[in-house]
Amino acid sequence: MDIKERTVNLIDSLKAVCGNAGLGNDGNEYKIITEIFLYKFLNDKFASQIKKNLKYGARISNAEKWDAEYDTFTDDEVEDLWSYMDHNTPRLRPEHTLGHLYNACNQKEFGDTLDGTLLAIANINADIFSMASVGETKITIFERVTTLIQEVEQRDNFAKALVSKLADFNFEDVFDQKYDFFSDIFEYLIKDYNTAGGGKYAEYFTPKSIAAIIARLLVDDDAQLTSKTCYDPTAGSGTLLIALAHQIGTDRCTIFSQDISQKSSQMLRLNLILNDLVDSIQNIVKGNTLTNPAHKNADSTLRKFDFVVSNPPFKLDFSDYRETIATDKFRFWAGVPSVPAKKKESMAIYTCFIQHVVNSIKTGGKGAIVIPTGFITAKSGIENKILHRLVDDHIVSGVVSMPSNVFANTGTNVSVLFFDKNPKSDSYKVILVDASKLGEEYKDANGLKKVRLRDDEIETIVSTFRQKRAVEDFSVSVTYSEIKEKGYVLSAGQYFDIKIEYVDITADEFNAQMQADTQDLASMFQQSRSLEADIMQQLQSLRFAAE
Repeated sequence: MDIKERTVNLIDSLKAVCGNAGLGNDGNEYKIITEIFLYKFLNDKFASQIKKNLKYGARISNAEKWDAEYDTFTDDEVEDLWSYMDHNTPRLRPEHTLGHLYNACNQKEFGDTLDGTLLAIANINADIFSMASVGETKITIFERVTTLIQEVEQRDNFAKALVSKLADFNFEDVFDQKYDFFSDIFEYLIKDYNTAGGGKYAEYFTPKSIAAIIARLLVDDDAQLTSKTCYDPTAGSGTLLIALAHQIGTDRCTIFSQDISQKSSQMLRLNLILNDLVDSIQNIVKGNTLTNPAHKNADSTLRKFDFVVSNPPFKLDFSDYRETIATDKFRFWAGVPSVPAKKKESMAIYTCFIQHVVNSIKTGGKGAIVIPTGFITAKSGIENKILHRLVDDHIVSGVVSMPSNVFANTGTNVSVLFFDKNPKSDSYKVILVDASKLGEEYKDANGLKKVRLRDDEIETIVSTFRQKRAVEDFSVSVTYSEIKEKGYVLSAGQYFDIKIEYVDITADEFNAQMQADTQDLASMFQQSRSLEADIMQQLQSLRFAAE
């Protein structure tokens, strides 16, 4: 059994423990699953790092059980060991290791022991793993898990069952794995909790394939970038950011994010830890980006980034704070949607995020945002004002229209809008790709029909966009001037040539065809007149029958 399969089995076993305790599909189940999974990951990460330590590594590595040997360390030795460790390596005291916990499983009040261990690790590592809210409250990495079991007498057995599932698994074999491994594991870990059922602000999940396309269209495969900043104002669990970071190089970029959902922000933190982006955890902020953008300069102006990506909610009732953000004329230069008399949930909140994303890209930077496909042909309103700004200021660099049902939680047709704030002239070529006819159908776990892009189709999209190739019925490359002449439309289909198919024939063939068509029509007319006579005759034979 390979490491991926064993990791999936570990996740399944933890879910089974929760199910047996009556927490299956419970709103708090994801907290338990992700915290226990992450505890095991950090335990093994700590073990892996201290075994490499120049001063204490041999002592730990040569022991029959590393955690038993670590138990023999004095407080001074523990502090000395920590002083040699990289600042992003988790710190565990001897009593916090899994081996120590496992040996204490049969002790009374073991539930409190497990909770106490998690809280102590969170406290020791608060500077590394805590994330902030807009109000600057620190959200630590662990909370109590056994208190989610209402029956107090069951908490010890629940804690014991969780810890026992961790004993025969070791993460040390996966630390050298690449992005694809951890992205697949992360998706599997949160797949039951990252859905529209998660509440009003549940993440609009971005498929990994779409995230990869966006990352590759923003950053060339052989790009040698350094010290780049990446930002997502609607980060969710971080699919777009993680794909972008790996395309750039996780050691060559720093991630910044904000999301109104605390659950999604916690998932993003887990994602950063799994993908060796611990340094960026301090830049995760839980809060409302539209009312309180967290990432600002010292003079309180909006901070700008090298790369900005977003998959925002398309329609959402934000009437409670609509008037507040409408006063920010600088950030929302095209305006803010009005509150409709009915169906407030239909407010096009995504138009606010388009403006925020454009404002957040620095000069020379790039960005991308997922939008409803209807936006790219808008003829009026805020949408049209935005289109004018994107074209007139030479900001838009391309559009890819995706297949229907390619996104997990929405059947809305979507497109990806790409930005580039490098100086450009009116003759600059904008690439418009219509990939709506690509993909293969499949049914998801709930039996719903979805579409996914095949690997070769992804390569076609990427190569066509990068090379700005015009492909019949698939893509066009047009200048800003041509877009203006077309009424600021960014739909590839609007620029495709209209083809009229015809066949060369001789005069004799034409005359023969006309004669045949004339005879056919005469025959049909004769049949029509005969039917009319029959109908009239039938009508005249009808009589009223009195009772």
